[in-house]
Amino acid sequence: MAPIAIETPNVNENFNDHRDGLALEATSDSIDEVNVLKAALKVKNGTATQEEKDIYEKSQFDAEKDKTQFRQYEDACDRVKNFYREQHEKQTVAYNLKARNDFKSKTRAEMTIWQAMEKLNTLIDESDPDTSLSQIEHLLQSAEAIRRDGKPRWFQLTGLVHDLGKLLYFFDAQGQWDVVGDTFPVGCAFDEKIIYPGTFTDNPDSKDPIYGTKYGIYSPRCGMDNIMLSWGHDEYLYHICKEQSTLPDEALAMIRYHSFYPWHSEGAYSWAMNEKDEAMLKAVKAFNPYDLYSKSDDVPSVDELKEYYLDLINEYFPQQVIKW
Repeated sequence: MAPIAIETPNVNENFNDHRDGLALEATSDSIDEVNVLKAALKVKNGTATQEEKDIYEKSQFDAEKDKTQFRQYEDACDRVKNFYREQHEKQTVAYNLKARNDFKSKTRAEMTIWQAMEKLNTLIDESDPDTSLSQIEHLLQSAEAIRRDGKPRWFQLTGLVHDLGKLLYFFDAQGQWDVVGDTFPVGCAFDEKIIYPGTFTDNPDSKDPIYGTKYGIYSPRCGMDNIMLSWGHDEYLYHICKEQSTLPDEALAMIRYHSFYPWHSEGAYSWAMNEKDEAMLKAVKAFNPYDLYSKSDDVPSVDELKEYYLDLINEYFPQQVIKW
């Protein structure tokens, strides 16, 4: 399928060009490094598990990468402690309800997936013209790693778009804390397996007679579809793709839960899972290596790969122009 020619929408509408995109990406990279180190510690301690076949077959692109040669975990954590302190204080039920209401009620900018990639690319590159790797190249690294491992086309596309929700930073985000970082449920007790659980003390929900209880506003086995996760680039893009793409449930789970480390890496909140979630958890675990370890791969050629990925985009985003 050839790329479809469309009239270029106005991608500047409702777009805040004054945000420091480089600062956001520096925070995001620091968070990724912490999660890489956490995964390395689990491998070192023998707690990593082998995935199933097909999409669940263990990733091959990172087989030769040494995941244990990193700075000490606590040293890396020092760089993101202040970020998580702010995130954990401000991600309340009230804020999450407002963020979702704003998302549904406000006029949203319109652009294609590729234009969104270029917009994110431009904003971050403009913050630092000497940056060595563009956002599009980062996205292509994940997609190409998945492609080299022979995973399905929808899986490849998921790798390409999974971080596009960072565009939220330039729309209605209050800061970095409601864009990046590990995600977690709101409306119930904050689990001890969330990174830096002690920093929730200033979150008013932690002392609420309902929100502060184990199940809070939920019930056991209610299903993750019914859990309100902290608002950020994952949740934002999940709602966009759920409404405007034909990506399968596994892809939507990879997008929504890839930063939900307390769940997919630490086993927290298993009380909320239903039968569907058991399958979705396997999909997220299959995606996780491509999210964590692909940034050190060779730099892909955007010009050579653009037509291939435009074809994938057109296949799974039939509306072409997406409301962001």
